[in-house]
Amino acid sequence: MIPLINRELSMLAFNERVLAQCELPSVPALERLRYLTIVSSNLDEFFEVRIAEQKERLKALTAQRSAEARSLRQTLLDVAERVRLLVARQYRLLDQQILPTLRDAGIDLVGGRELTPAQRRWVKATFAREIAPVLTPIGLDPAHPFPAVANKGLHFIVELRTRRGAGKTSVAIVKVPRTLPRLFEIGGASDRGGKPGRRSFILLSTLIETELASLFPGRDVVSDSQFRVTRDSDLWVDEQEMTNLRHALAGELRRRPYGRAVRLEINADCSPSISALLTQHFRLEAHEVYPVDGPVNLVRLQALAEAVENPELRFPPFTPGPPQPELADERVFAELRQRDVLLHHPYQSFAPVVQFIRCAVEDPNVIAIRQTIYRTGSKSVLMDLLLEAVRRGKEVTVVLELKARFDEETNINWADKLEQAGAHVVYGLVGLKTHAKMALVLRREGNAIRHYAHIGTGNYNPNTARFYTDFGLLTAHREMVGDVAAIFHHLTSLSQPPRLKHLWWAPHTMKNNLLAAIAAEARAAKAGKPARIMARVNALTDEAVMTALCAASEAGVAIDLVVRGACCLRPNVEGQTTRLRVRSIIGRFLEHSRVYYFENGGDPKVYISSADWMSRNLDRRVEVAAPVLDPALKARVIDEGLAIGLSDNCQAWQLEQSGAYRLLRPARQKPASAQQTLASRLGHPTLPVEPQKADQQ
Repeated sequence: MIPLINRELSMLAFNERVLAQCELPSVPALERLRYLTIVSSNLDEFFEVRIAEQKERLKALTAQRSAEARSLRQTLLDVAERVRLLVARQYRLLDQQILPTLRDAGIDLVGGRELTPAQRRWVKATFAREIAPVLTPIGLDPAHPFPAVANKGLHFIVELRTRRGAGKTSVAIVKVPRTLPRLFEIGGASDRGGKPGRRSFILLSTLIETELASLFPGRDVVSDSQFRVTRDSDLWVDEQEMTNLRHALAGELRRRPYGRAVRLEINADCSPSISALLTQHFRLEAHEVYPVDGPVNLVRLQALAEAVENPELRFPPFTPGPPQPELADERVFAELRQRDVLLHHPYQSFAPVVQFIRCAVEDPNVIAIRQTIYRTGSKSVLMDLLLEAVRRGKEVTVVLELKARFDEETNINWADKLEQAGAHVVYGLVGLKTHAKMALVLRREGNAIRHYAHIGTGNYNPNTARFYTDFGLLTAHREMVGDVAAIFHHLTSLSQPPRLKHLWWAPHTMKNNLLAAIAAEARAAKAGKPARIMARVNALTDEAVMTALCAASEAGVAIDLVVRGACCLRPNVEGQTTRLRVRSIIGRFLEHSRVYYFENGGDPKVYISSADWMSRNLDRRVEVAAPVLDPALKARVIDEGLAIGLSDNCQAWQLEQSGAYRLLRPARQKPASAQQTLASRLGHPTLPVEPQKADQQ
C-alpha cells in the first residue's frame, strides 16, 4: 500500500499553515486579521462540502455495518478534535495578539463590558433606530415552532424568566437578517471615551447582545448565546433526467440554505440545557458542536480589515509589472504571430488578457470569440467585453460552468445576460465540470481565418488575478490553437472527442499522458539516464498518480513537489518515497499555478495546466495542460514556477514523513523568499519578508 495521509486531516493542516501567518512579526496586523478570516472561511467550506459528503457516506456505510464505517467515524472524530484545537488557536491569536496590536495602533474593537457611558448611549440609540425594528424575536411554544435557520446565519437563543408567578422559564430565538451590516463604527470623539484620534468599532453581534433584554419587556434574560449552523451546501441535480440545467440549478439554489446540519457553533458560556436543545433540534452529535470564546463568525471581521485604511497595518502596495515583451494595443495580433507571450500573475499584470479580448472586440477583422468561464465574479470587465462583442455583431460562444461551487448564482446571472444579448451559451458536457481556462479569437486575415488563443492556469477574474499566482500563455501557434479550437468544437457540438497534437485534456488523455510521463522517467532512471519530475499543484490526492510517483521514486527519479494544499502522499518512506520531497508555500499571494516538469532525457517537457493531481480534475472535469514550446518561455516557467519555489527558505513548509509540516528557516543560508524574488524581478515594490522561526505542527 502507498503511504497515505488522511485527506481531511491534510486539508486541516493547510489551514494550520495559513493560521501560522498570524503569528509572524513580519506580517502587519490587518493582514494577520485577514489570514484569520481566510481560515474561518476555509473551515466553513470544509464543513459545507467535505464533512457533509463524509457524513452522507458514513450514513450509507453504517447501514451496511462495515469496518469502513467504523474507520470513517473515527476519522470524523479525529477531525473534530483537530478543528477544536485550530479554532481555539484562532480565538487565542485574535484576543492575545491581533486585537492588542490594533489597539496599540489606535483601533479598538469594543466588547460589551468595555463600553464607556458615552458609547453605551450611542449603542442604545443605534440599536433602537437601526436594528430593533428589523428583529423579530420568536418564543418557542406549540404555536411558535422553531424557526427555519439558514446556513451560516447569525442567531441568538435566549432563556427567559417571567417576573410574575412561579418564574417559569421559556426560550426565544432571534434571527439576525443578513441585510444588517456586521460591523459599526462608534461615531464622534466624545463617543470614543474622550480619546481623539482613536477609532472604535463594535460587531453587530456585540451590539445586539448588549441590548438583547430590551426585546423582551416584562421578562428577565437568564442566559443568551449566539449560534450559527453550518449545513450541507452541495447541490445535486440529475443531469441525465433534466431538460434545462440552469433552471434545475436555480431550484436547488433556493434549497441550499436549508441542507442537513453538519456543525453547530455556540458561545462557550452557553448553558448546558440550551446547548442540548440546539444539538437535539439540529440532529447533531456532541462532537459536532463547537463552543467558541467570542463571536461565532470570525469571517465577519474582514469588515474591520476593510474599514481601516492605515498603510502601516497593511502590506505595502504592490504594482504588477508589464508582460515581456510589452504588447501595444494595435499590434497584439501582429505580436502574437511573431512569438508567444507568457504572463505570470500577479507579478505581471492581468491587463494583457483583458487587452487581448478588448482588441478582439474592437478589431473589425475578428469574426468570433470563444471563451470558457468558471469563476469570473459578479462584476467582470471581460464579460462586459463579450456582451459588447455581441452588440458589434461578432459570434460569441461562452462555455459557462454553472456548477462552479458557490458561484452558481453569479454564473446563472451571466448566462441570462449573455443569452439575452444573443451570445451562444453552453454549459459544458453532462456529468463533467468545465474547469479549463481557454479563450479563442478567430480573425479574418486575407483569404484565411487565423486563430489566436489564451490558455491559463487560473480563472478569468481580474480581481483574484491580483493575489492568485497563475501562468497564462498567449499564442498563435497553429497546432496549439488548433487543439483549442477542437476542444471548443467538442464542447459545443457533442461530437466525438478529437485527437489533439499538443494539449493534454481531461477526462480523455491527461491522466494517461501524465502516468506515461511519470513511467518514462522511471524507465530512464533504471537505465542510468537523467530523470527528474517537478510539479506545482494545489492538491495531490489521486491514488493512481501517487502510486506512479512511488514507483518512480524507488526507480531512482528525483521528485520535487510544491503542493499548496492537501497532499496525501507521505515523503521519505523507506522503499516507497525515499527520493520524493514535498513542500507548501504560504505567503502574501495564494499559490494557484499548476506546472508539470519531466526531464525527458535532457529535453525537458514543461506544461502549464488548469488541473490539480486530484481524481475530480483528472476524471470528472474538462481540464487542459498546455506545453510551453518556446525555449525561452520554457526556461522562465522552470525558473519562476518551480526552481525559485524549491529554493524558498522563508515561506516554505516541508512535509515530514509523519504527515506534519515544518516551516523552513534560513539558518546559515541567505534568506530566500520565492514571492519576494518574483515580485522584485517582475513587478515593482518588493514584498516584506523576514527570516521566520520554525513552527512545529
